[in-house]
Amino acid sequence: MFKRLLVANRGEIAIRVLRAANELGLQTAAIYSNEDKLSLHRFKADESYQVGADLGPVQAYLSIDEVLRVAKLAKVDAIHPGYGFLSENPEFADACAAAGIAFIGPSPETMRRLGNKVSARQLAEQVGVPVVPATGPLGHDDAQIKRQAAQVGYPLMLKASWGGGGRGMRAIESEDQLLSEVTAGRREAEAAFGNGEVYLEKLIRRARHVEVQVLGDRHGQLVHLFERDCSVQRRNQKIVERAPAPYLDENARQAICQSALTLVRAADYENAGTVEFLMDVDSGKFFFIEVNPRIQVEHTVTEEITGIDIVKAQICIAAGAKIGQLEGPLASGVPSQDAIRHDGHALQCRITTEDPEANFVPDYGRITAYRGATGFGIRLDGGTAYSGAVITRYYDSMLEKVTAWAPTPEEAIRRMDRALREFRIRGVATNLTFVEGLINHPTFRTATYTTKFIDETPELFKFTRRRDRATRLLRYIADVTINGNAEVKGRETPRQAPSPLLPPVALTERPPKGSRDRLAELGPKGLADWMKAQNQVLFTDTTMRDAHQSLLATRLRSYDMLQVAPAYARALPQLFSLECWGGATFDVALRFLHEDPWERLARLREAVPNVLLQMLLRSSNAVGYTNYPDNVVQHFVAKAAQGGVDLFRVFDSLNWVENMRVALDAVQESGKLCEAAICYTGDIHDPARARYDLNYYLKMARELEAAGAHILGIKDMAGLLKPRAARELIRALKQEVSLPIHLHMHDTSGIAAASLLAAVEEGVDAIDAAMDSFSGLTSQPNLGSLVEALKGGPRDSGLDPATIRAFSDYWEGVRLQYRAFESDTRAGASEVYLHEMPGGQFTNLKEQARSLGLEQRWHEVARAYAEVNQAFGDIVKVTPTSKVVGDMALSLVSAGQTVEDLLNPDKDITIPESVVSLFRGDLGRPEGGFPPALQRKVLKGEKPIEGRPGLHLPPADLAAEKAAAEKKAGRGLDEWDFASALMYPKVFQDYAAFRRENGPVSLLPTPIFFYGIQPGQETAIELEKGKTLALRCLAIGEPQENGTVEVFFELNGQPRMVRVAHREMASQAPSARKAEDANPDHLGAPMPGMISTVAVQAGQSVKAGDVLLTLEAMKMETVLHAERDGKVADLLVTAGQQVDAKDLLLIFGAAPS
Repeated sequence: MFKRLLVANRGEIAIRVLRAANELGLQTAAIYSNEDKLSLHRFKADESYQVGADLGPVQAYLSIDEVLRVAKLAKVDAIHPGYGFLSENPEFADACAAAGIAFIGPSPETMRRLGNKVSARQLAEQVGVPVVPATGPLGHDDAQIKRQAAQVGYPLMLKASWGGGGRGMRAIESEDQLLSEVTAGRREAEAAFGNGEVYLEKLIRRARHVEVQVLGDRHGQLVHLFERDCSVQRRNQKIVERAPAPYLDENARQAICQSALTLVRAADYENAGTVEFLMDVDSGKFFFIEVNPRIQVEHTVTEEITGIDIVKAQICIAAGAKIGQLEGPLASGVPSQDAIRHDGHALQCRITTEDPEANFVPDYGRITAYRGATGFGIRLDGGTAYSGAVITRYYDSMLEKVTAWAPTPEEAIRRMDRALREFRIRGVATNLTFVEGLINHPTFRTATYTTKFIDETPELFKFTRRRDRATRLLRYIADVTINGNAEVKGRETPRQAPSPLLPPVALTERPPKGSRDRLAELGPKGLADWMKAQNQVLFTDTTMRDAHQSLLATRLRSYDMLQVAPAYARALPQLFSLECWGGATFDVALRFLHEDPWERLARLREAVPNVLLQMLLRSSNAVGYTNYPDNVVQHFVAKAAQGGVDLFRVFDSLNWVENMRVALDAVQESGKLCEAAICYTGDIHDPARARYDLNYYLKMARELEAAGAHILGIKDMAGLLKPRAARELIRALKQEVSLPIHLHMHDTSGIAAASLLAAVEEGVDAIDAAMDSFSGLTSQPNLGSLVEALKGGPRDSGLDPATIRAFSDYWEGVRLQYRAFESDTRAGASEVYLHEMPGGQFTNLKEQARSLGLEQRWHEVARAYAEVNQAFGDIVKVTPTSKVVGDMALSLVSAGQTVEDLLNPDKDITIPESVVSLFRGDLGRPEGGFPPALQRKVLKGEKPIEGRPGLHLPPADLAAEKAAAEKKAGRGLDEWDFASALMYPKVFQDYAAFRRENGPVSLLPTPIFFYGIQPGQETAIELEKGKTLALRCLAIGEPQENGTVEVFFELNGQPRMVRVAHREMASQAPSARKAEDANPDHLGAPMPGMISTVAVQAGQSVKAGDVLLTLEAMKMETVLHAERDGKVADLLVTAGQQVDAKDLLLIFGAAPS
């Protein structure tokens, strides 16, 4: 037996051989290139030595001189070549013999005879083994190559004579492909095997790939270890291998195995080898194609079913051991043929660092997290596969081989499926999900596939990608820690405070019945009747929508709502409803908080199953700021109802009932509660504003009742309803209509509570209020104070003041975290009776004025707002009309102009587009219409819309719109996502891109979302029920010269590092120019790699199909062709240059005329 062995290879096979040698008691040595200095195989050997210091990464392993130099230095007496590189090179075997070192493999003569595919075919023909028609080695005479191809007949397969693994292989359908593919195949074979010899073989369309494992010794013993199925391939690279072949019966198995033995016996074969056959599915015939005179990647499945260690057998046989002898000095570990049995079934999947969603482009980089899969019946053979490992671009993309054994094929597949799902590999793309889908496909499970299975099964590429939420969230946290969140940049930072204290509620208890249960029992009409029959006043809590919209610029996150939502269900079931959705919260969630409003709704629905969830619907504007086609509004309402909304508060920004009807009808058709709201404005006691007298509101109330509303809402967005007016309005409405009345007010003036209490005395059925710590100012009145005021009286709400205070304490802690979004409003403002701004508009317009430098002129802006409103005809001002008035007021004050200038028909002033849209009728029409003279000036001759805006909008083609939205989003959309895309196409597209890159950031605690994490800080992130990440920031590195910063974490106890660009520094660091996806003149690198050849130069004219460049990555060569006729305007790369994916390589110009 040998004493010292060198492995002339790298990665997985090097480790496999080193382990076998170690079990045999041998001392081991490894080689590595400079690029492989961190590869795991060098650390598995007793000694390791660098080779090819002045050679390329692949050439280092192909240098016979370098390998032998190390072999002599390490004083080894045997060399194992593994597979690939020099494993099939007879010159290497000769050189080993000349140096007195045993080569573990066939003799050089056998390699020349069988390793060369052409001579192997000739031998097969001599001994009667059937072969596929083929040519001899191709020369360099193009005409001769064409003649040879024609003699065999198209279609053809180009193959490398001196290697396998799919290198150099090309399917050639016709003569016009022939020469270019032969050239590319030669080059690829030369790069992979050091020999560019190729030949042509007849291509069998429906084929299976079956190979037989053989072993021979120097004593003349030859055995087979049965066959393997290797039909599942892509680009002629095997992906899944099985043993035994599940579709062969015993007669076919014996025939193919005996043919393999016949061939290798004629060659006096010694050591391990594989005889490969193609089996014609239609005829059942098999044809010899080649011999691989080496160990194969897929040898593991044969080892699993036979129990024979093939690598150890290789070493023992090379040392003189005898097949059939299991004990003594000549023991080989291989029984005689009659004692070799196969037991059970095994399959192997190759896990590669290739991205199946990007045409299997090889990926490289650092593995940031690695969790393998083990357990009964699972075997792993890997190279550099561990957390922190660096995958380079220079070598084969295989990361790990997973082999599963089980008694039956079905159980082996199930076991493999379990193992694949158990893997967690982060930092580089992998084919895990692709292989998962492949082995579960019915064609694979029934073993009815051919070698074209992957190419002919497009559904294999439709798989659900692994969510990898932790990695993406870490990336976001690192980025916001280094670069900050644009939403809070330049704003006041909240002080450090303990986490908000949740109310002391037993969450294990089942929620008691509430208003939603009553809706289910009574239906919408029955619930409305129940509301009217109640003595107690009913309360809606607006904290989760209108309160934060008014106070915090709508920035309240789902995280803070969901923390307390289960407590609402159990401690506040007496609430009539929770207003938690719709209005401005929809687009702000997508646009600024990067979270899905539909997901918020679904999770709130799950957490609060017993209380009505209420939304604000802007009639024909839905939750947008423009009119939508009727069927878009109907689609949105239907999805909202399905998603969890129970009560729709529907309003029109100009109080036009006709414009509300589509939305009202849609809500009623959904079976949910329809609350039709009148927007209150003006003062019913002001004779100067007779338009908005008591009769105006009574008339609209009658129209809404006739339209089928279940509840009548009074929506006082500015808080203009004074106590005396509230008494008269509610009293009159109660007499005029039979609907329950729901009153909503803002407390901008500071006296809204008095108006609400006056309305309660007159019999209002439900009122809106906000939790104490979110109440007052531009928000709703104080819920706790109103409950106390009514306590013990005839209309006592039944709510517990102590419970309200406990919830308010929680919201107080939450509000501290949003200090950046607080307005500087400190007290109520009677000025609201002048300008009549809605609460949210009051806060937002102040912020806009500040951003325009008008902060000190706020009262001037407020007066202008009031004057503009009068100029517009004293319109109703709620979103979106309130914003239009604000836009005009800001425009006038900024330009130093007045309302007189606006009204002057001879004075040309800048008019915001939103004003033009309003006067055109895009938002509907106000009572009495717009002032004609001003309308003519604003529209400048354009005719206004007549009638309801929706009548002028054709129905949306929802199927086409969805297809377009999916294309822009880069993924399939469910109906809720699609509804978002219909409302806000660009905003949703941006949200989808952000979510794809950063994951579900709504799960992050609010301080971390806005401000990141500091070293030493710990947090828990609940991904879903029963899945929580334990996260700790360990350290933050110093900025690097390239503008990046490394942030170090501990995730679930495992170290993780995230590298992010420091935006201020990265903008100064040089970087390669990237190809623009939308620019047809840009040719970008499809994958990272090296430019191996450049076939054109700047200024050169090219024709469609001309070769421009060739790119080599992980021993795979990609040829880039011109897609059209044109000229090379600029060439940005040279041969030998390393490039990253999407680097700009070449710029096209127009074709010369």
